[in-house]
Amino acid sequence: MDGFNGAGSCINSFALVSYIPDPLGSFLDRLRQELAPQCHAKAHVTVLPPRPISGSPEDAWQELKRSLQDFSPFRLELADIRIFPVTDVVYLSVGLGHGELETMHSALNNGRFALAEQFEYHPHVTLAQELRREDVAAVAELAERRWREFAHSRGFTIDRLTFVRNTLENRWTDLAGCSLSSHSNISS
Repeated sequence: MDGFNGAGSCINSFALVSYIPDPLGSFLDRLRQELAPQCHAKAHVTVLPPRPISGSPEDAWQELKRSLQDFSPFRLELADIRIFPVTDVVYLSVGLGHGELETMHSALNNGRFALAEQFEYHPHVTLAQELRREDVAAVAELAERRWREFAHSRGFTIDRLTFVRNTLENRWTDLAGCSLSSHSNISS
């Protein structure tokens, strides 16, 4: 994967994510489409939320890759359906793995990636956003019902991260990815 060459309608907005593998990932993709049909993002956990960067995306990716060498794969378990109070975003909370994601975010949120974020970093999986306030409770209730019906594992191993870039059409493009080392210097 090397999407650095496709400039097109790209904007200076980058993020670092871990895509959720199947069957959990495809279930969450279908759920997101049911809850918010305008959503086109693939199910993921965000490590670095969207931010502008200085310099070239290629140089930024090299910086991130060097920092990621300090992290080992870790287990993540999704927990409950929740709603962020200010934004009314319906999301799945992270149980096991929450602390590892916070540690990783804190370590990577520096240098060209440093950002005083609008909201404190809170690991989660977004299910629906930009809802009308009057629809939030019903969407959350439907999400809870579907989540109870899901019969497979609610966990997975975060062992690969993907560097993504947004476009004017609000479609995220994969630029590059790397696997976390099982021989890192820091246990996460």
